[in-house]
Amino acid sequence: MSRHDIMAYGAVGDGTTDNSEAIAKAFAACREAGGGTVFVPAGVWLTGPIELASRTTLELEAGATLKFTDRFEAYPPTFTRWSGYECYGHRPLLYGKDLERVAIKGEGVIDGQGEAWWNAYRRLKNGETEGISPFREELIERNRHLYETADSTFAEWKTQFLRPALLQLIDCKHVLLEGVTLQNSPFWNTHLVYCDQVKIRGVTFYNPADTPNGDGLDIDSCTHVTVSDCHFDVGDDCLCLKSGINEDGRRVGRPTEHVTVANCIMLRGHGGVVMGSETSGDIRGVVVTNCMFLGTDRGIRIKTNRARGGGVKDVMISNVFMKDVLCPIAINSFYRYGVNTNDPLMTTPEAVPVTERTPVIRGITISDVTAKNAKAAAAFIYGLPEMPIDDLTLRNVTIEMTEDPNEEGGEPDMVREHLVMAGEGMYCKHVRHLTLRDVRIETRQGPAVRLEDVEGERIEAVTMRRRAGADAVVRGGAAAQI
Repeated sequence: MSRHDIMAYGAVGDGTTDNSEAIAKAFAACREAGGGTVFVPAGVWLTGPIELASRTTLELEAGATLKFTDRFEAYPPTFTRWSGYECYGHRPLLYGKDLERVAIKGEGVIDGQGEAWWNAYRRLKNGETEGISPFREELIERNRHLYETADSTFAEWKTQFLRPALLQLIDCKHVLLEGVTLQNSPFWNTHLVYCDQVKIRGVTFYNPADTPNGDGLDIDSCTHVTVSDCHFDVGDDCLCLKSGINEDGRRVGRPTEHVTVANCIMLRGHGGVVMGSETSGDIRGVVVTNCMFLGTDRGIRIKTNRARGGGVKDVMISNVFMKDVLCPIAINSFYRYGVNTNDPLMTTPEAVPVTERTPVIRGITISDVTAKNAKAAAAFIYGLPEMPIDDLTLRNVTIEMTEDPNEEGGEPDMVREHLVMAGEGMYCKHVRHLTLRDVRIETRQGPAVRLEDVEGERIEAVTMRRRAGADAVVRGGAAAQI
């Protein structure tokens, strides 16, 4: 296969020269040759957006940094899936659609220079709108079918300042990401949509802790995906599985399924491995094993709500170590973030009729998990009264809550009501067929397990050692509320 060094096409690695044209020529030559490698040698290479190609590898040498311009006008409206909606948004920095056998590998760095985008978002949050989006009117027109009807509370939606992913691939087959570091993304870091047969190995995903919407890796309506030996240190969810949002996601109807995650380390972030909240096309057939979550808000997190439909089914999680997390296990069908709180469906605690909008969480097995110095709740399991979380098993699980009396804890997850817990055990509400076997939970206060509206539970060897004589399991009662 052909090999095309970008320097041969006039690229200059001085960090200031715009290499957009030289890199585009290298990819064009690779396409004409029927495929091959576009090679980026050591140096700092400034560029505008890059369009990837079939049967082509983008390879970054150790010491190479591919740095994208932060001029918003360089990223015109492009078809995307943005927070679950099929629409148009700013062009992703690295972008590919309808490709086969596309790879990005090497020991170099791909840097999105996201700070300008983050600052613009913060200005929007503060009520400033003028002069931020150069394509506002065009995006409003292109997204007219959603702009006036989508039930979105995102700050960007009214202005259509839809920030791009650093890397987005749509409808691609045989995808390989290996070795590189992807950092400082304007929005989500790496976003794979409708892709099949994906391998991600040894990749580092980095965003500063305060990055708005700075997810590490989002696997969105993809199939046959393996993620292994990766390192995450980001400002939002580390690794997230999604499948479209609400009516638009149900219209598309493409699941995320047959996904394996192994041997990964997650630092900080809102969640280690997260499923949802965009579950409308279904997330199913997921295996997570041999991972570490260090300082994430939640460890294992599944979230959805009454608007989504679809659901999360047939998940196996094993051999996980966590430390200093807020809540090690959070499974929530009543997730409130980003929903219209004026819709009574989103707020009523009573059972409502089951429809295509009703999400289903079923068949979750979590085993061989150890968590130390957890802060809020050992686990937070919260279903819907009309659709309880069904067939949930925790086996050989040890969770030790912090003993620090000054630790105030927080919300273990965002449900209908504001529930704050600190050093408490597992709280289960609206759950059916719950199995707890060889579970040890050391609380700072309260029982190891509190059950409310739980049916068909099977509890074997649930213990506390630190607070000998305290009740391990309590039925009825509620968590603290503010």
